[in-house]
Amino acid sequence: MSKKEDNSYVKLQRHLDRQAVGFPATRSGVEIRVLKHIFTPRQAEIAACLSYRFEPLETVFQRAANLVGSPDELAAVLNEMEKKGGIETKIKEGNKHYCNPPLIVGLYEFQVGRLTPEFIGDVEEYTGERKFGIEFLATELPQMRTIPVGRSIRPQNHVSTFDQVAALLQQAEGPFAILECICRKKKQMEDKPCKVTERKETCLGIGHLAASILASGSGREITREEAIAIIEQNQKDGLVLQPSNSERAEFICSCCGCCCGMLAVHKMLPKPLDFWASNFHAEVNPELCDGCGVCAKRCQVGAVSVAAKKQPALVDPNRCIGCGLCVPTCPKKAMSIQKNPTEAIPPKTREDLYDIIMAKKKGRLGKLKLTGKITMDLIRAGRSGKQASPKTSI
Repeated sequence: MSKKEDNSYVKLQRHLDRQAVGFPATRSGVEIRVLKHIFTPRQAEIAACLSYRFEPLETVFQRAANLVGSPDELAAVLNEMEKKGGIETKIKEGNKHYCNPPLIVGLYEFQVGRLTPEFIGDVEEYTGERKFGIEFLATELPQMRTIPVGRSIRPQNHVSTFDQVAALLQQAEGPFAILECICRKKKQMEDKPCKVTERKETCLGIGHLAASILASGSGREITREEAIAIIEQNQKDGLVLQPSNSERAEFICSCCGCCCGMLAVHKMLPKPLDFWASNFHAEVNPELCDGCGVCAKRCQVGAVSVAAKKQPALVDPNRCIGCGLCVPTCPKKAMSIQKNPTEAIPPKTREDLYDIIMAKKKGRLGKLKLTGKITMDLIRAGRSGKQASPKTSI
């Protein structure tokens, strides 16, 4: 590949790093290899003309006019990029708008139908880099949040609509797209099958994100009723519900502790709730609990434990994400979810979410402080040496 073509990817990397959720460079250059899996050199040049915000063709053409002969030619190239999962689109006022999605959640998930061992290896190496880990964790608000499974909710919980999966699906605007969980598929390719479910199609795209998923060939269209049935089965299987961190859910991931990259990050962090969005936590009634351990087996983040037989279960308040999975299967009805003292109200849409993240984007000093905080938390937790390195690995 020529130096000019390589420069196209470097230009795109630098451009993506300036967006709401950054894409930092590394010494190894693995981030360039990740981009090469998704974009041709010309597509990389054009992708660098987009923003994290949705913009119409005319606005993008003003920046890309030297790369294409006409708006129609630009539209054709953008459509090809969408099919490859390199960009995200949305229909606004009857016209198509385009944007740069972040690597996660976005570009990576769009590649679920095009996974190769080489791409998996490059993504795993990149997301394991300290720079990426800090960038991912440094956002003002997380991109995802946890909501309780429906059967754990009781009338006294006073659950807001945006924390009820049934309400989210009933109020959502279509289309709906179901796709394989990329984390579970990755593990399967590594001969590490999921321990929670054998089902593959568990992740849901909603509205314009579903349209982008369908355009990229990453999933298939389903009805609202099918979406509700799939999410209900996900809850029964013991999967954690993680929608987009917005009042209007644009996706709902259903995650397990053995495969999910997000939950792996949770387990790695000494104080994961510093980087998590949830309005609930689990509590155990020691007078009812007989220490059977069902709740501990059900928990996907290691937040529940039983110290000894016939001793009441213990919930770690620093690790519980309030998913509610431990509640419906407790034979003694000793588990419950409780609302946190302060309710976190998510932004209306993912666009609003990214605007907040962009406005509060941390600079070099802010990231250094975050690195120091995580390192000190790891040391205090007794995880010194190599473990005291704030990395993620999606």
